[in-house]
Amino acid sequence: MRAMRGVATLLVTLANFPSAVAAECGAALGAGSARAESERYAVAYRTEPAPLSVGRAFAMEIQVCARRQAAAPTGLRVDAHMPEHRHGMNYRPTVAARGEGRFRAEGFLFHMPGRWQLVFDVDASGRRERITTDLSLE
Repeated sequence: MRAMRGVATLLVTLANFPSAVAAECGAALGAGSARAESERYAVAYRTEPAPLSVGRAFAMEIQVCARRQAAAPTGLRVDAHMPEHRHGMNYRPTVAARGEGRFRAEGFLFHMPGRWQLVFDVDASGRRERITTDLSLE
């Protein structure tokens, strides 16, 4: 009976492992980090400098974590646009892989106030998953 409980505990632990990994996603980014999530991935990011302001260039430290048995990320694209205005930034950011799901994106500049949407395209196993999150700049 005791052995069966041990096996059951192990199975529950293994079943919850992807969620635990996703829950801790971005902890290494420190204070001021934010998250965006989908069913398969959690994306944690921190802007440099923070807080963001109109007309000021910024970069992002990003960590992508797989959830629910999703494949590990192999690439990432990041962009931003203003849905209400139907345009994006005047700049094209670059993304550099840092290993183990970590990335650095540079070349962002929000040129006007309003609602911006960050767009993260996670590449893994030949599939791309888009994750978005909204930001508001005054």
